[in-house]
Amino acid sequence: MAQRGRQKLNGSCHCGDVQFSITTDFPELTTCDCSICSRKNALMVKVHETDFELLQGADSLAEYQFHTMTARHFFCRTCGIYPFHRKRVTPDFVGINVFCLEGFDPTGIPVRATIGKDMD
Repeated sequence: MAQRGRQKLNGSCHCGDVQFSITTDFPELTTCDCSICSRKNALMVKVHETDFELLQGADSLAEYQFHTMTARHFFCRTCGIYPFHRKRVTPDFVGINVFCLEGFDPTGIPVRATIGKDMD
């Protein structure tokens, strides 16, 4: 795997109403088998909230919570795309759907499967 180093990337939902930027070195990507993640089939990178900036579209976001009502899943009200969520186990981190990042290629980054469906 090529060294990526820390980089800043912009991302958005499909229609562009929601736009954000992140800074990360992409140490790994994750999948999750919980009931919502398995349905949306996202590939995620975890970034600390200080490395995430919502550039526009706060009023275009819809929020969905379930089970413990801790994780906060966000979707664009216009196009329905899931760009990110606030994590349940580490609420000061944001899980970013890497398919929403401009020009991002996940090739060569390790992918770790996380277990969500059996969490209490």
